[in-house]
Amino acid sequence: MPHGKPAGVPCVQLDDRMRCRIFGKPERPAFCVSLRPSQEMCGSSREDALTMLNALELLTRP
Repeated sequence: MPHGKPAGVPCVQLDDRMRCRIFGKPERPAFCVSLRPSQEMCGSSREDALTMLNALELLTRP
């Protein structure tokens, strides 16, 4: 997604298991590389992390 990903739209690089197809590859966007897991962002479970990501998506919708 050369111009970024709109809020509410899944990244085109996610596979059926919601895993990044380009993780660790040089073509991975700088924004994605800059995201670092933290307790504040990820919580203590996958469910916590997805809840936070969904909230961020809602906050950044145009």
